[in-house]
Amino acid sequence: MSRFQSFACALRGLRVLFQSQVNARIHLVAAALVLGLGAALGLSAGEWIGVVVAITLVMMAEALNTALEFVVDLASPQWRALARDAKDVAAASVLLASIGALAIGAIIVLPKIWRLLGHA
Repeated sequence: MSRFQSFACALRGLRVLFQSQVNARIHLVAAALVLGLGAALGLSAGEWIGVVVAITLVMMAEALNTALEFVVDLASPQWRALARDAKDVAAASVLLASIGALAIGAIIVLPKIWRLLGHA
């Protein structure tokens, strides 16, 4: 497979992710809002790095969770406790990444908002 074909497959994967997963679309909207807020607040380069890393980790966790769900559904079309557990643990990774992203966002954004409200 050529590099171009690999890239095309990855882009198809993004399309599948966002078409099949409502939560991925919610995360994408949240990321856009955070990026807009960051631009409005004038984040520093270091703050932008934190925000971009946090967004990337959440989106990666969502993509890996979705991939695992597809594989589990393929391997175990019938309900099985182990399949449920695999899916739940993968979903927990998205939850953990989201909590971490929220904490990073709060650490970066809340002091700036606090200052804007005159509570320096």
